[in-house]
Amino acid sequence: MVNVGVHVSIAGGISKAVGRASVAGCDSFQIFSRNPRGWSFRDLEPAEVLLFRQELEKSRVSPAVDHMPYLPNLATMNPEFAEKSTITLIAELSRCGTLGIPYLVTHLGHYGQEGKDAGQRRVSTMINSALAEVDNPVLLLLENTAGEKNGIGSRFEDIAVVMEGIENPSRIGFCFDTCHAFGAGYDLRSAEGIEDTLNRFDDILGLKKLRLIHLNDSKGDLGSGLDRHEHIGLGRIGEDGFSRFLSLAVIQKFPLICETPVDDRRDDKGNIRKVRELAG
Repeated sequence: MVNVGVHVSIAGGISKAVGRASVAGCDSFQIFSRNPRGWSFRDLEPAEVLLFRQELEKSRVSPAVDHMPYLPNLATMNPEFAEKSTITLIAELSRCGTLGIPYLVTHLGHYGQEGKDAGQRRVSTMINSALAEVDNPVLLLLENTAGEKNGIGSRFEDIAVVMEGIENPSRIGFCFDTCHAFGAGYDLRSAEGIEDTLNRFDDILGLKKLRLIHLNDSKGDLGSGLDRHEHIGLGRIGEDGFSRFLSLAVIQKFPLICETPVDDRRDDKGNIRKVRELAG
């Protein structure tokens, strides 16, 4: 039995996300806690926090996951963007604690002309600064990326370098994205490729620190560097790849969050059904 869900909207109030997750048939779900496309945000109202927590407890959908907004860049060399990104990270960690959300997922960002090593050091520094400001049990989950230009985190070794600079590693976990891994060159289509990928992840980062899987098929080819999500089984990983991946006991114990399209081919409910079908 797998724990599978999708990313849901908070339109009309954050508590409404819980009902949307339940209607879609989710076991777990992911949200943005505020508008993901801007820097500004309003504080959470006590009444909506209470309602969110009540709806969450009543639904028994768990865990709820928050994702960082789009604009922050933890690796930026721009002082203004660095300050805004740090403020956002602090705010999201705090909001998760207030809402009773255990996990906050973040990408590691993009470095500039000074190179990857400096960018990785800045990611560690920004995370350390944010964690020092927020004292709560929320785990910050570092997500692997697809290998886009100047991106940090497409190779497990790069995430390990960031971890070396983290002062409190007990507050860090990992989110593994299947589309991103495939785009970065980790083959998830064959049993051998999946085994090799998971063994490398375990050796370099540690499966014991994995907390969440973003389950997405890929519109891009293996090693393409493309971060373009596709419906489960309809992309380049395919049904056979996901069937093999989802059959593994080590995978079935993690929450699986789909960030897949909604179009005339399939909706969120359809992707959840497909995941359960392929998991057997």
